[in-house]
Amino acid sequence: MKNRKLLNSELNRLSPQEFKVADKLHITLVLDNVRSAHNTGSAFRTSDAFCIEKILLCGISSTPPSAEIHKTALGSEDSMDWEYFEKTEDAIAILHKKHYRTIAVEQTENSIILDDFIPDRNLKYALVFGNEVKGVQQNIVDMCCDCIEIPQFGTKHSLNVSVSIGIVLWHFMSSR
Repeated sequence: MKNRKLLNSELNRLSPQEFKVADKLHITLVLDNVRSAHNTGSAFRTSDAFCIEKILLCGISSTPPSAEIHKTALGSEDSMDWEYFEKTEDAIAILHKKHYRTIAVEQTENSIILDDFIPDRNLKYALVFGNEVKGVQQNIVDMCCDCIEIPQFGTKHSLNVSVSIGIVLWHFMSSR
């Protein structure tokens, strides 16, 4: 049996207008000083694919409109809701006031391995991803409710932030 590749017109995707009003996963992505606009664009595209609520861009993270973001976002920067904060601390404080469970995706002493973390359908989550070199700032880790870690088995100490976002969002979606 052969598999015919589907045409884009056969995928039954939401229009940008339908996406804006669609039910979303109660997840907000927080980018803590992500320096690459391409990684930011990828975060937009992946967030759109998993139909999450919003992206908070913090510190040196690029913001739309941007040709570099658009290169990897492919228009999802127009469908996704987003907001910019100069200080990640301010974004986290607002999320706490709105009763989000904030989770840093970072390697820490007491991190929870991603496979062992079961999201609660009744909670709203904010997932914090950090800078490509330095990760999530320690003061931001300190503000978060939990830390989760993606298990790794090779010689490198980390994954690309855009890859990490895809893995963690898939885990949250598939666990619901």
